[in-house]
Amino acid sequence: MRIALIVDPLPSLKAYKDTSIAIMRAAQAAGHAVWVIQQEAIHWSSLHGVCAEAVHLEMLADDSDWFVEVDRHVVALRDFRAVLMRKDPPFDMEYVTTTWLLERAEVEGARVFNRPRALRDHSEKLSVTEFARFAIPTTAARDAGVIHSFIEVERDTVLKPLDGMGGSEVFRVRHDDPNRNVIVETLTRHGTRTIMAQRYIPEIADGDKRILIVGGEVVPYCLARIPKAGETRGNLAAGGTGVARELSPRDREIAGALAPLLAARGLLLVGLDVIGDWLTEINVTSPTCMVEIAEQTGFDSAALFVTALERQCVVAA
Repeated sequence: MRIALIVDPLPSLKAYKDTSIAIMRAAQAAGHAVWVIQQEAIHWSSLHGVCAEAVHLEMLADDSDWFVEVDRHVVALRDFRAVLMRKDPPFDMEYVTTTWLLERAEVEGARVFNRPRALRDHSEKLSVTEFARFAIPTTAARDAGVIHSFIEVERDTVLKPLDGMGGSEVFRVRHDDPNRNVIVETLTRHGTRTIMAQRYIPEIADGDKRILIVGGEVVPYCLARIPKAGETRGNLAAGGTGVARELSPRDREIAGALAPLLAARGLLLVGLDVIGDWLTEINVTSPTCMVEIAEQTGFDSAALFVTALERQCVVAA
């Protein structure tokens, strides 16, 4: 079958670690044709519906020269067997607009994963509010007074925007931090942007665990992203080191409770972030860490994903 992935510009993808490339390689290995689409190429017209210029790739094993372009032309999204939305945040109005176009493509017959409505409805930060029993004490606000009150109660906190990724603009803020006021002012843009505040979890020193859920099935290994010296962020983009581990009983409890609910909403691939025993984020836009888990454990999450995708497409046919 023909599969299209909506991804960031190809030169920005790093084959030695990129989950989208792992999925493309697994799809080709399973006999499927792989195409890629840039977000800005997606458009709608009254004549042809939702279309995009798509590029047919032949995947190569070499990480430095990982594809050959075979063909490119404008294709209606409904003509692909599946369309995978793998564009990285920021989750801005252009991202929201793309979900509207993808939802229109679904009406026209396209099968899109993760479902565009589910992408739009699941803030990767705020979605933990639905599962508060698994979450560390948290607040979301743009009012400085509310945030400062939370910091006073919790004493040691982490503040972050709702639309970032890779540890961008994440701050650890203690109650006696001399820069506390300016950090809150900067993150909230003087009270015009809602942010999230969470109690600091000391177990971050042992890693920010990424747990993958594929088609409602919990991958038995996580990737613990351990902060570098002097850092409180475990994100690999912030210099963290990824160590694959078997899931703990608490990891399995959290993931097992969320997996069927998220799958039923059309979220084929989800990445939970767990620090210690606490759920901190639910990533649905472009979850990563498949490559690192496969390299360290031999468990092929990308092949599992392609199998789940095939199953979904058979059901939808």
